[in-house]
Amino acid sequence: MTAELVRGQNHTLPQTRLEIRISAGSPVVAGATLADESGTVRGPEWVAHPGAHRLPGLEVSRQAAAGHRLAVDLEALPEAVHRVTVLLALPVGTGGPARFGATAAPFAAVTGLDGTEIATFTLTGLDAETAVNALELYRRQGAWKVRAVGQGYATGLAGMLTDQGLPGAAELAATIQEAVARSLARSVAPPPPRTPEADRVRQTSGPQAPPPASSGPTAPSATGTGPGTGSGPGTGPAATDPALPTAAAPTSGTPTPGAAAPTGPINYAHPRRRPSAPPAPPPTPEPAQPGQAPQPVAGDATGWSMDERLYNQIWGMFEDLARAVAAYRSAVDFAESRMGQELDRALSDPRNRIGGAGDRTREEARAKRDELTARAREALDRDLGQLAAEAAVVEPALPAAYAGWDNPVWHAHRIPMELPMALRLGDLHLPERADLRIPLLVRLPLERGIWVDSGRTASEAAALMDGDRLRRLAMETAVLHAARLLSVYPPGEFSVHVIDPAGAAAGPLAPLVDAGVLAGPPAAGAQGVASVLAHLTRRVDLVQMAVRAGAADSLPPDLDTGEQLLVVNDFPHGFDDRAVTQLRYLADEGPAVGVHLLMVADREDASAYGPVLDPLWRSLLRITAVADNHLADPWVGHAWTYEPPVVPPGSRVLEQVLAAVTTARRAAGR
Repeated sequence: MTAELVRGQNHTLPQTRLEIRISAGSPVVAGATLADESGTVRGPEWVAHPGAHRLPGLEVSRQAAAGHRLAVDLEALPEAVHRVTVLLALPVGTGGPARFGATAAPFAAVTGLDGTEIATFTLTGLDAETAVNALELYRRQGAWKVRAVGQGYATGLAGMLTDQGLPGAAELAATIQEAVARSLARSVAPPPPRTPEADRVRQTSGPQAPPPASSGPTAPSATGTGPGTGSGPGTGPAATDPALPTAAAPTSGTPTPGAAAPTGPINYAHPRRRPSAPPAPPPTPEPAQPGQAPQPVAGDATGWSMDERLYNQIWGMFEDLARAVAAYRSAVDFAESRMGQELDRALSDPRNRIGGAGDRTREEARAKRDELTARAREALDRDLGQLAAEAAVVEPALPAAYAGWDNPVWHAHRIPMELPMALRLGDLHLPERADLRIPLLVRLPLERGIWVDSGRTASEAAALMDGDRLRRLAMETAVLHAARLLSVYPPGEFSVHVIDPAGAAAGPLAPLVDAGVLAGPPAAGAQGVASVLAHLTRRVDLVQMAVRAGAADSLPPDLDTGEQLLVVNDFPHGFDDRAVTQLRYLADEGPAVGVHLLMVADREDASAYGPVLDPLWRSLLRITAVADNHLADPWVGHAWTYEPPVVPPGSRVLEQVLAAVTTARRAAGR
């Protein structure tokens, strides 16, 4: 029976291998501290946080999220540890709530490895606090107990760590927040949460066990989680239902909750669907033959339209794959850990270290390890097979905005009169099955800029590639993204500006220039850079003032109220200090008022500016021109390999799409 704790109450823990699950109304940082018998945290090495997420017997999430699973193995903790304190903190500089009183009360649950709740605690009564001690696991007379703490600190992480006796608490708090900020540039944003009615409707072939959150000291289960979990995304900022309209008055790059949408011809609220009738039910899968899994169906998630069903289905596949692989990796880690423990116990007796007894012990331990690993792999292969079958059905059914460039849908594509929900930026896969690709979709309008890294990344493909070739590939990738954006916006509602200071991107830019879809010739030289940046900066300023004053009709008649995309090649070459400041301003303030940034740059080239550009890089979604495993999911933090979009060799689909854009603009008189 679950114990529902109140502040100060404790409860005996019946087992030592646990999960601590955190749910919050907005992204929070989750960590834990280890303390000795006197309650003192002896040093930074006794703190688990996103920058150092794994300690002996303890593992926490690597990034801020609205949902966390912390893995705890109390028997694996160092002998000197008598207390584990679970801490939560609000991330700094992300545009989220500035205090816990402004968000829903966090909820913490201590569970067994099978997901059974042992004790729960809702952290009510918080107000100005920005960090809080949620739970405390402590050892008393040889037994472990959990205590509901709920002690908040208005002084944040630094004050909380100082209170626990940690030397250098302020420095470590800054390190933790910096690690969280860095993770934003490599994180795939989760989709907006859905209401229970909009959760995925999926069929399962049998009962599924809840998966562990991550690898490490978590679950011994080798069953994994199948693609039929249908749990739906449970992390990320709280948001309204995707089917409902929202309004935001952008003031500083972050929508203001509850503000009214501007009147007149401009509406920069995030597009939502307001249907006149309830959503149609998803397609019904064909009945499965006895002993077989149900056949997958494209659009088996609920939604107000087929596009929304497919969008939700893809995100469900993404989450299912993440959790299935997490369960497999956790089971393998457990098998290795169990083998090591059995060998340690058996060989601690000198009589078993030599001769036949020692050899038999080693063989038996390895056999058990291999059996557990084989069972885990069998479960994973079953889950991957179901997901692969689903992907084979979903991919051909995708609309152009979600489809790869090799999809035949592009050959019949017509420029739409309504903006789609999302856009495909490439594909993601995990090493357990590299041929199972999940489309990387981002919501439209873009909520953050994009950075195509043209430098030598950690991937082997980039390290072996010539620098000039890598820069050209990066610009070609940017052109494909710009062309896709042009092709999914209604005619005249999207403009593309290009800054190419040295004219080095003439080749990759040729399709855009030849089709006449750019707002003007690519800007070159210092004067061209200054002119384009001044034009877009003025637009951001005027629209912000008009929205704040509720006077959208008073904008100058020459102002283009459509969405704008600025493509910047070879940054920071050709940029002086003023231009760099303007670019940072556009990255921060532009998305909220319809100005978006697509940068092609090597961060090392901009190192001369020092840390002044760090906020710029962190505000952008980093992608690469070659395959690279740098993106993390919002559920278990896997390192996903990103595959950039490519046009099939010999295909003229890009030219055809841009020609369709030009034709649609002429027909609309643009």
